[in-house]
Amino acid sequence: PGAMSQAVAKEMPQERGESGSRRSSWGLLVTAGVGGTLVALYAVATPFVTPALRKVCLPFVPATAAQIQNVLKMLENRSGSLVDIGSGDGRIVIAAAKKGFQAVGYELNPWLVWYSRYRAWRDGVHQNTKFYISDLWKVSFSCYTNVVVFGVPQMMPQLEKKLEDELECNARIIACRFPFPCWIPDHTTGEGIDTVWAYDLKRSRGCETKSLEITPETES
Repeated sequence: PGAMSQAVAKEMPQERGESGSRRSSWGLLVTAGVGGTLVALYAVATPFVTPALRKVCLPFVPATAAQIQNVLKMLENRSGSLVDIGSGDGRIVIAAAKKGFQAVGYELNPWLVWYSRYRAWRDGVHQNTKFYISDLWKVSFSCYTNVVVFGVPQMMPQLEKKLEDELECNARIIACRFPFPCWIPDHTTGEGIDTVWAYDLKRSRGCETKSLEITPETES
């Protein structure tokens, strides 16, 4: 019996050591799994949360089907390049490309940009669309003749000034959800959150070419 108890005593620390080692391994695996999940969530959530921490917040709210149709209505008989400021998941850009526009979207959230590129490829318009990861305040829109904006009230005064400084007289700006504070819209369609306002810069700037009246000289 004494020999047996000594053998058992020798085996027990070894078993406890193996059990502790297993628990330690499982603990490391669980810690690594939780840590990896948190890192992944942080990577996904940060592009969505970061804009909300900016001075002027431009949150992602998908355009409704009615808003898209109202924007396309404002683009009838228009040509040239088009840009969507804060393009989100690319709905407006893709819809405009299907109507023949060379359409570009600027979006700060990289996940939405990558998804927009996938959607454009899936819908067969990737050759007529481009999506850029960029802050709208760091981009010049001077080369575009059609501008679509899904903004918020806090940003509209500053954006109004930026666009007026950069765009040519033949540009049309289409605002969705919220109008610009100083410009008077040339066209309006829709109602409620689906309302769309269109502004032609040539009128706000007085760029129309005025015909000169020539009075014939009277013979003396």
